[in-house]
Amino acid sequence: MTRRTEWSEPTPGFGAEPHPWQAGGFADGPESGPEPDTAESRSGARRGAGPGTGFGGGAGFGEGASRRSRSRSSGSPSSSRAEKGEPRDPVEQARNICLRLLTGTPRTRKQLADALRKREIPDEAAEEVLSRFEDVGLIDDAAFADSWVESRHHGRGLARRALARELRTKGVDSAVIDEAVGQLDPEREEETARELVERKLRSTRGLERDKRLRRLAGMLARKGYGEGMALRVVRQALEAEGEDTEGLDEPF
Repeated sequence: MTRRTEWSEPTPGFGAEPHPWQAGGFADGPESGPEPDTAESRSGARRGAGPGTGFGGGAGFGEGASRRSRSRSSGSPSSSRAEKGEPRDPVEQARNICLRLLTGTPRTRKQLADALRKREIPDEAAEEVLSRFEDVGLIDDAAFADSWVESRHHGRGLARRALARELRTKGVDSAVIDEAVGQLDPEREEETARELVERKLRSTRGLERDKRLRRLAGMLARKGYGEGMALRVVRQALEAEGEDTEGLDEPF
């Protein structure tokens, strides 16, 4: 039977502010501190000191180090495992992995699930953590898709087809993708295509007309623009420069 971990309710969202889970950490026990400076420890150090031993005396140093080593090794098993970096409870480990991956960067559920699988987190523990993160809003594929469309269209000039392809590779559901790319209406998409051609047009001057056509239209095609729109936008840009565009309606 899977043990569920009681979690405090985090604040939903993907903000840059560190989550209380991250600030507090998930240590299994108190950190080991320096050995207290007591009369007994100072007396032991004096007894171990001697000429030519270095570091306060060879015998005393060895005995003190041995006592400290035994003291640390006699601590709680969970603290010892944490110090050695050994795996802890699978649910806690999955939670920490997800929090680290989400710090400053939203991710889809599939991206996080793939990361947990790669780190060999048991499926039950992974499912528990991912479902909980969805419940509190730390995983939100719809918000991720909306942000991705807005950012990639403005930053890279990608059209709906290219954006949908990228979101599919990140595991976003088809219905969510359709809603997200629906933010881009055809008029806005064509306006962005014109801006892309204008920026690229100067670098093609001096080339043959057909070569310019292929280069400009190919650039739009790689960004996901349809053939019809690409031809129309390129033809209009070339006409504005005085090029003869007869026959440029043919597929490239």
